[in-house]
Amino acid sequence: MIDLTLSAEQIRQFDEDGYLILENLLDPEDVEQILRIARRDPQLAADAKGNQNYEGEGLDTRLAYRPGLADDVYSALARSRRLVEPLEQLFGDRVRYYYQLQMMKDPQTGGWQYHQDYGYHYEQFFYPDFASVMVALDPATRANGCLKVVRGSNRLGRLEHQSSGSQLIADPQRVAMALREMEEVYCELALGSVLYFHGNTLHASEPNFSLQPRWSLIYAYVAAANTYVLPDWPDDQCPLIEKWDDSKVEAATQRHWEAVAATDKER
Repeated sequence: MIDLTLSAEQIRQFDEDGYLILENLLDPEDVEQILRIARRDPQLAADAKGNQNYEGEGLDTRLAYRPGLADDVYSALARSRRLVEPLEQLFGDRVRYYYQLQMMKDPQTGGWQYHQDYGYHYEQFFYPDFASVMVALDPATRANGCLKVVRGSNRLGRLEHQSSGSQLIADPQRVAMALREMEEVYCELALGSVLYFHGNTLHASEPNFSLQPRWSLIYAYVAAANTYVLPDWPDDQCPLIEKWDDSKVEAATQRHWEAVAATDKER
C-alpha cells in the first residue's frame, strides 16, 4: 500500500508557497484509463460548455462543472484516499467535498486569467481553508497551457475580484504587484502527478497553442471545520468525504468503462 504521509518540509512548502506537487501519487495506467473514459463519455460531452474567460477577442475554455458526487470515475477519484489523505494533513482536519471541474483544454482553446479560488467562494465559507486538487489526465507543459501560480501569494489573503467575461479575476493592480515581487511558477505535471493549491493562491493558465491536448480534473475541497456563511445551505452541498481505497476506485472505474463501451455499441 502506498505511503501517503507527507513530510514536515512538504507541509511547510504548502503553507509558505501556497502549492505542492506530489509526483507519482497515482498510477499512470489508471490515469490513462480515466482519460479513455472521459474522451468517450457522452454525458461529459453533453455537460461541457465554453467559458469566455476574456474581454473582447479570445479562445473559449471548455469545461464541465459538477457540484455533486455521482457513481462515476470522476467522483470515485474525488473520494480516493490517495487524493484525500495528503489534503487532510495539509488542512490538519478532515475534508469536505465541494465541486469538481472536468477541464478539456484541447489545442486552440483558452485559459484563465489570474484569480484565487477563495475569491469565488468567499461568500460561502468563513475561513479560507479551501484547496483545489488538480489531476493531470494529459501531460501538462508550458507549451499546452499548464497551470501557473504565484509562489507565496496565498499569504496575501483574499484579494478583491471583478468580472472579466465568464470568469472572476483578481484585482489587476494587486496581481501586477504580486508578479513584480513574487515568483511565477509553471506547474508542469507528468501523468500520475497531482497539484495541490491553496484557495488564496493566485493562479492562471495560458491558451493551448500546441498540438497536444491538456485534459485534467480539478477537485475543490474545504476543511471539515470551515463555517458555512449562507444560512440556507443544503445539507448535501458539501459532504464529509468517505475515503475509498484503491479497490473501490478501480471498481467504479470498471463500471464507468463498461457503461461507456455499452453506449458506443448502441450508436
